[in-house]
Amino acid sequence: MRGQIALISEHASPLSILGGVDCGGQNLYVAKVAKALTSLGYEVDVFTRRDDDQLPDMVEWDQGIRVLYVPAGPPRFIRKEDLYPFMQDFTEYMVRFCRHQRKAYDLVHANFWMSGLVAADMKRRLGIPFVITFHALGRVRRLHQQQADGFPDVRFAVEDRLVAEADRLIAEAPQDAGDLIRLYGADPSRIVIVPCGFDPEELWPLDKASARMAIGLPAEEGMILHVGRIVPRKGIDTVIRAYARFLLDHKAPTKLLIVGGESDEPDPERTPEIGRLQRLATELGIADRVCFIGRRGRSQLKYYYSAADLFVTTPWYEPFGITPLEAMACGTPVVAANVGGLKFSVRDGETGYLVPPGDPDSLAERFRLLYSSPALLRVFGQQAIQRVNELFTWTHVAEGLSKVYGEVMLEGGMKRDAVLSTSVDRAFDQAIDALQQAKRRLRLPLTEAAVRLGECLTRGGRVLIYGQGDSAQEAEEWASVLTGCLSNHPGWPAIALHDASGTGWHGGDRHLLRQVDTLGRCDDVLLTLCATALPPSVIACLRQARVAGLQRILLHGSDHDGLEDLADVLLDVPLTEMREVRHLHRLLLHILLDLILERMAAATERRCGDRQSVPSVLDRSRRAKEGTGTRRRQLINLTGKTIPP
Repeated sequence: MRGQIALISEHASPLSILGGVDCGGQNLYVAKVAKALTSLGYEVDVFTRRDDDQLPDMVEWDQGIRVLYVPAGPPRFIRKEDLYPFMQDFTEYMVRFCRHQRKAYDLVHANFWMSGLVAADMKRRLGIPFVITFHALGRVRRLHQQQADGFPDVRFAVEDRLVAEADRLIAEAPQDAGDLIRLYGADPSRIVIVPCGFDPEELWPLDKASARMAIGLPAEEGMILHVGRIVPRKGIDTVIRAYARFLLDHKAPTKLLIVGGESDEPDPERTPEIGRLQRLATELGIADRVCFIGRRGRSQLKYYYSAADLFVTTPWYEPFGITPLEAMACGTPVVAANVGGLKFSVRDGETGYLVPPGDPDSLAERFRLLYSSPALLRVFGQQAIQRVNELFTWTHVAEGLSKVYGEVMLEGGMKRDAVLSTSVDRAFDQAIDALQQAKRRLRLPLTEAAVRLGECLTRGGRVLIYGQGDSAQEAEEWASVLTGCLSNHPGWPAIALHDASGTGWHGGDRHLLRQVDTLGRCDDVLLTLCATALPPSVIACLRQARVAGLQRILLHGSDHDGLEDLADVLLDVPLTEMREVRHLHRLLLHILLDLILERMAAATERRCGDRQSVPSVLDRSRRAKEGTGTRRRQLINLTGKTIPP
């Protein structure tokens, strides 16, 4: 498995029937990309808005692809121009879903600006990188549609943000990339051109006469075809006007077929643009030659593409345009408006012609030229087949996307590693800073504590050590290590004390005092560890120790004042967080142990006057420490982690 990808397409479900107002190229793109990615080894989930209350939460689709319907706004059709207010609901669903996923997504591929907004918020909240295919840019749309553009102006600010925050911007054509740079200030290094495609297993050239028979047209009748959404920006009125001019001097029988709409049968009520175009054809006197077919399924389109002499598409603008590729895949030349992605997919004078948008005269002239040269039509058709199969299959598209995904995921891993390395550096810096502060503050009191402890043990005294709360473990270990190091010491050199409650707050007063009275002798040392506020039993114990003549050493945090009267030596560490205080306490105990052993070894040398005895004391101590106090050899990381040597 190469990665787990979330495809977001808020208004364009891969399972919707194509040809409607909001069901077109993006639906097909998401569907085909999802399938092609799974064939490369990716796991793919597609998230789209629930627009029907009868839809399930999830559909297990082709090749294991999951389509998940997101509750965002009322479960009914809403124009994409009106969906922006529901994108916060979409985002919240996505965040909840991702947090409950067993395995995190490696990358989000957003389609359209509103899906991009969701992906950008997911990146901020969950850290998942994202790429975006805009499919159409707001500023380009506004430039061409002006007042007819129904999207809110907030789209421009959102797109600016997405251009700045996306890990990659996937342009579908050079024009798309240029618009991102020119209109949005996009970084060219983060733009990758990955075009749309077609499926060779779905679309291929058929015998023209057979294809015409399959769709109910006479084999000898010529045919010009348009396939796509029936909306004003597709410029179908330009096609009808051009066709009327073409018919003025072309007498051979031909038909203009227009495939698309909201229903299988052409219905001006469900698709108002059909009504407008029908009226135009009537006004031009060619209503009998212009056939509105209605919506057709994917399995039927190869018959229409193969039956046509030529395919025509003249939108005002077009980010890419998939239907021209599909026509070329079936061996049909394309006459297209010289806009957007059509300038990239259609090779002028090689696979068809490019004409100025909104120019019916130029379009009619190309109709005449192609119909006057059947040989040219055949050559263009053959070259069209070659071009799309070399450059524009969905497999090529998925491979291009996979390369982008891989780069982003690699960068994401490197960024995570860099963040982790930065955290490690910061932790070490904080530890070093804490140690430097501790050295400056504790150098003299630590020396005094070591002297008192060493003198006590040298004369045969003992150390009573008490760790309050979570520090009890450090106290027990230290007493055990010291006892093991001083095996020749008369009696027990170190004893760990315990209060009855284990916390020192409730019920431990008498128990702890009784231990001090029973075990402590004059000039012994009471070593107390406390990382938090001193509980009453410990305060009472320290006061009782003073009365009994014990020396008192207190290791404490630095955020508590007024402790000087409770200890002869106060080691207040320069930290306030309890966990960090405990770690530094542990380090100070190790330092004290080393200082004690060094002092006692030196005292033994002076007493015996024999330097050979010094190594024996140190060796015996070292062996004892290695056997009973392996934790003493561990490096202490003040961030809370213990790192083995």
